Amino acid sequence: MRKTLLLEHFEQYNARHSLFTHEDKILLTVSGGVDSMVMLALFVEAGYNIGVAHCNFSLRGEESDQDEATVEAVAKSYNIPFYNKRFDTQGEMERTGESMEMAARRLRYEWFDQLSAEHGYTAIAIAHHVDDSIETFFINLLRGTGLRGLTGITRQRGNIIRPLLFAERKEILEYAILHKIPFREDSSNRSKKYLRNKIRLGLIPMVREINPRFTSMMRGNLYRLADAQRFIEAGIVKIKEQILESNNGIDRIHTSLIEPHFPKEFVIYEILNSMYGFKGDIVDELYKALTTGATGKRFYAREHVACIDRTDIVISAIPTDDSCEMKVEKSAIRSYCGNSVLYYEHTDIDNISEYNTPQEVALLDEDKLVYPLTLRRWQEGDSFIPFGMIGRKKVSDLLTDRKMSVIEKSRQFILLSGEDIVWVVGCRIDDRYRITDRTENILKITKQTLNG
Repeated sequence: MRKTLLLEHFEQYNARHSLFTHEDKILLTVSGGVDSMVMLALFVEAGYNIGVAHCNFSLRGEESDQDEATVEAVAKSYNIPFYNKRFDTQGEMERTGESMEMAARRLRYEWFDQLSAEHGYTAIAIAHHVDDSIETFFINLLRGTGLRGLTGITRQRGNIIRPLLFAERKEILEYAILHKIPFREDSSNRSKKYLRNKIRLGLIPMVREINPRFTSMMRGNLYRLADAQRFIEAGIVKIKEQILESNNGIDRIHTSLIEPHFPKEFVIYEILNSMYGFKGDIVDELYKALTTGATGKRFYAREHVACIDRTDIVISAIPTDDSCEMKVEKSAIRSYCGNSVLYYEHTDIDNISEYNTPQEVALLDEDKLVYPLTLRRWQEGDSFIPFGMIGRKKVSDLLTDRKMSVIEKSRQFILLSGEDIVWVVGCRIDDRYRITDRTENILKITKQTLNG
């Protein structure tokens, strides 16, 4: 009876939201946990054209291998295609500087897209349920978010679908036990060192004691919040038509054209966040700069830079292939690189009281420099002699030693005199250009980050 009821709800939910049809070829992402194993059983029972993809992230040793074996055995028992891939997640984290969660997420979705392209899958099904969505609500609430972050997990984004968002965790577990569906329990789900687990195991049970109908109440709240967000997005589209100007890859937001009765800061946040990926704390700082007339101040998202220009906000993509090369004349007072500004000061040895400077400051023997200097992004093959060393070192190795992420590396600048790197900006000067007891004139360069 329970199986029929859950299956009916499964098919009703899909029909109401048109997530997939029997003409689709659907790739199910199955970890071996109860949620994804029940999802697999429901798709099989309903007679859809499916395949199973399992990721082994090699993080839990024998436990990960047993998960893989369980999923493969069940897929074969259903006589459906099974795909498996083992990832060196730890190595990927070290290579990119990403967290475990970010590295695993990127790896699996890249692989799912690859499988879809190779085998003709039209949708990728993820086994998130309503309790996952509620936990996401609290995670985003605690971390700070706009309304979009409070809408929980979306049921569909592109070819990603979540056909179990109608179901509660306890329904899924009861179904699995009643119908003897094999599943694996991830031991990390019991660890309270992860925020999601703290919410799942600590916060939500306390709230449920206050209101036993908490889950159904939150399901309704999330639906209403999602509706509100869709309404806002429709309104923002109309506002953008009036205040956003695009020209040759540069977008300009004319904030003075925002209607006075609209919440200006909220409108700016919605545009910068949804279109360009700016986080809430960055938008807060940007809005402060805008209201104080800090023309020229720049703020960075992952792929875009926004600059204050009087009452306007100018946005452009951060170039990844361009070296952003510029010349620095001896008369230069400042120059910009990435999200920082470099200030140049010419002085002599008698006016330098402290030689042990922080990494944001470079003291160079100016008489050894050949002007104009060159400021550009580093490139593969660049090398120098780091301060305190004798032999040469590749800049790429220095950045890796400092555990920089791929994005941080892509934004790293170097300063050159002729062909010599004199400063890996903000990191290390070249030993050949350091101050010695024979130094008379000094170029002091101070790096200042524009938005913290």
